Amino acid sequence: MNTQRWMSTQFFCFYMTWGVFLPYWTGWMVYTKGITVSQASLIMSLGLIARGLSTLVAFPYLSGKFSSKTLLNWMTIGTLIAILGCISASSFLSLLVVTFLLHFFYPTLMPALDSAAGVLIQSKQLRHYGKSRSWGSIGFVVAGIILTVFTSALGDKVISWALLLGTLVFMGLGFMRAPFVLSEKPQAEDQIKKDGMLELFRVKHFGSVLLIVILLQAAHASYYNYGYIFLQEIQAPKYAIGVIINIAVIAEIIFFLIADRIFHKFSVGSLLTMAALGSSLRWILVFAFPSVIVFSFAQTLHAFSFAMGHYAFMKYLIKNIPHVQIPKAQGIYSALALSWGTAAFTIFGGYLYAIEPRYAFIGMIICTIPSMLVALVYRKNEHKKEAAVTL
Repeated sequence: MNTQRWMSTQFFCFYMTWGVFLPYWTGWMVYTKGITVSQASLIMSLGLIARGLSTLVAFPYLSGKFSSKTLLNWMTIGTLIAILGCISASSFLSLLVVTFLLHFFYPTLMPALDSAAGVLIQSKQLRHYGKSRSWGSIGFVVAGIILTVFTSALGDKVISWALLLGTLVFMGLGFMRAPFVLSEKPQAEDQIKKDGMLELFRVKHFGSVLLIVILLQAAHASYYNYGYIFLQEIQAPKYAIGVIINIAVIAEIIFFLIADRIFHKFSVGSLLTMAALGSSLRWILVFAFPSVIVFSFAQTLHAFSFAMGHYAFMKYLIKNIPHVQIPKAQGIYSALALSWGTAAFTIFGGYLYAIEPRYAFIGMIICTIPSMLVALVYRKNEHKKEAAVTL
């Protein structure tokens, strides 16, 4: 199996499981375990704190001790054990504990895969990040379509079993032959070079770009945690909910498929500005027009709010961050942008949702507007630098 296909397969199988977990897990806890929306919100928020600790501290540290392939395998095994604990949990407290454990292992696979892709690109073994990552989005869609059929027929209890099955498949893939560079154990001198997280903030504009993507990703908090429930609130047919959720991922797939060809000449600042603009429009539409049709249309803006923002960060990372610092940069991004930032706004969104469901979505522009302003400033600095170089 060539490197491009190997990376695509890994992304596809992981995001199949993510397509089960991300949109449906809160609903599974509410409808299968019988807890309240507020309790589920607390569990997911605490889980995101665990995810932040894991990706900010454990993942970068272990990346300096073990190969990427070994790390992926062990994190998958930990995920499998945690899912079994979730299935057997019978109380709010036990569900909180095992979901906390699940968030420690499972989301770490995401920065681990992106770090592997970054290393493969820098070592000239992977040509197109967007092409391989698009297969992850395809896996997300496939999982949603299949799960919609089974939840309609058998109920929400199948969600946890689907996640378990997907994780078993991904674990099986871990025994496949991987690109040699991913099986190499980090060298001692590399560990010395990459010690010190503050070193990353000495890279020009890293702090600004990180702030922008933290705000962009945190703005998805209400959608990730309450989108499934909100669709039922606005009386979307249950059989159509999975399709509506996957409109966002189809838009994401299309973006990643064309990104390397269409957007490779766009500056990081321009991409981040467009991502923030698209995100703002998305949440304004959901708030102003609470209907299934408008919600479905707004889902297409996921290509901007998530995919373009993520692509821009990866583009910045590959161009500016040294090979040995990539896992640490990915850990910071995952912890602050995909975990703690989202956790804080999950609680905020839950508070707004209890007042009026639509408020949970419009409240997210508290992230998107500032991110757009910072992105515009960063874009201006980029253009100044380019002008200086041409002179």
